[in-house]
Formats: sequence, structure tokens, C-alpha cells
Amino acid sequence: MELTKMFLFLSFFASISSAHTNIVDFCVADLNYPVGPAGYPCKNPANLTVDDFVYSGLGVSGNTSNVFGVGVTFAIDLTFPALNGLDISMTRLDIGVGGVVPMHSHRVSELIIVIQGRIIAGFISSDTKVYYKTLKKGDIMIFPQSLLHFQVNVGKTPALAFVSLNSARPNFQTTSTSLFGNDLPTNLIEKLTLLDAEQVKKLKSIFGGTN
Repeated sequence: MELTKMFLFLSFFASISSAHTNIVDFCVADLNYPVGPAGYPCKNPANLTVDDFVYSGLGVSGNTSNVFGVGVTFAIDLTFPALNGLDISMTRLDIGVGGVVPMHSHRVSELIIVIQGRIIAGFISSDTKVYYKTLKKGDIMIFPQSLLHFQVNVGKTPALAFVSLNSARPNFQTTSTSLFGNDLPTNLIEKLTLLDAEQVKKLKSIFGGTN
């Protein structure tokens, strides 16, 4: 009986382990087709070259001339199709003096490394406890999956950081644009945020919202 239970357990473990085993070495995305739950369809490997596995976009500074003073450059499946199906991506953050990566979340975890400058980085746990610290060159910090987090440049020079996320399509949802960048009625936002109508409309004008 015990041997039967052990066999069933090992069979179950093997089945869930094999579910995460790739049957091909890679699957460079063919962006001519729609994305599905498992990612994009694969390009024909016979037509691939080494250039399909190289992306130079993160070597270019992002544009920080916006309301937050931050430039975000993504290396995800849409910009770097070789990441398709590999559960990994990278992002470059250029944060101007006083700039902010606003409160946001992803459906996956994020690891940040500071390359230059000084930033305050932090996240808020589901029990509303805040974890934040001033990071300098070479420091890394983890932001656990789905939790709200942020970065603020507190130095006297522009800051540069890179983040790695365990998804080729990590999603990026900011609280500010989610609330004020759409047609959610002003009176509802007033109730949800305790802001008055004038404040809500001002924020809607900044983020492109209506109604």
C-alpha cells in the first residue's frame, strides 16, 4: 500500500515537472499572429540567425521629459521576440533628477539593480506594511509578485537602473493611470479615493481621462 502511494506521488510529481519542460530549445515569436495564453507561435527555426537572439534597445537612454520624469525601455516579447515562452524579460529605467517610477504592480516578481545614482525603492505588502530603502550603485532589491512598488530618484544626478522580471510579458499597471487615464466616472473616483471632483478632474486632464 505504501509503495502504491509512493508511486502515485512520484508519478504526480513527474507530471507537474514535465509540464514545465520545453520540447524545443526556443520559440522566437512570430508577431504576425495573435498572442495566446502560452505566448506567440514560433518562427521557423530554419529562418533564424544570431541577430534574432540579440537586442540593443537597452543601450539607449529613455526619454524622461514627461510628468513623472522617467524613461522606461522594455525588452519583452513584443520588442525582443526571442524571449517568447522563456519566462524572463528586462527593463531599463532612466529616472531624471526628482523623477519617479509611480506606484505600480506586475503579475510577476521584479528584481532591480541600480547602475548609477541614488533611488528610494520600496513595496507595500498585502497587510499594508511598507518596505523601502535608499539604494545606491550595485544594490539590488526584490519586489514580490503582484505587490505595489515604486522608485524615486533622491540623488542630485539622473539615475539608471535595470530590472528583470520572470515573464516575457510581465504587464505594467500604474495606480494613477488606471484611475485617471480612462472613462471611469469622476463621481465614482471621488468615492473610491476620497478626492474631491476638482482634484479628480485635474488628474484626469494630466493622464488623458474623460467623464
